[in-house]
Amino acid sequence: MGNPDIVFQSYGRSCNNPAFFEDFYTIFMGKSADIRAMFANTNMESQRGLLRGGIMWLVMHARGMSDSKIRALGESHSKAKMNIHPSYYSLWLDALMETLYRHDPQFSPTLEQTWRATLKPSIDVITSMYD
Repeated sequence: MGNPDIVFQSYGRSCNNPAFFEDFYTIFMGKSADIRAMFANTNMESQRGLLRGGIMWLVMHARGMSDSKIRALGESHSKAKMNIHPSYYSLWLDALMETLYRHDPQFSPTLEQTWRATLKPSIDVITSMYD
């Protein structure tokens, strides 16, 4: 089971370092040539800002915030819009965990399980909106 408060604290320890978001994209794009291609013409500074907000929305949704932002992410990432296939989300989550291991001095296998369980419901909403 997720614990959004513990995840929120972990994110706070990690995201204040701008290198967190740079490291995330280095790791994420290293997972697949297809992922690298998706970001070929992307302003990465802007993208890192979007990531900062997106992760926060996932955490805040787990803390009880309305799912409107999560549904907006699902719609924008759907097949009809950006066409981000649901299979990429497991790679995204793996990249996030690897980045957290680098940046959160308190990160552990138990905290990784907590992160994954906390974000899963939001990611499930996003991927359910693909078609």
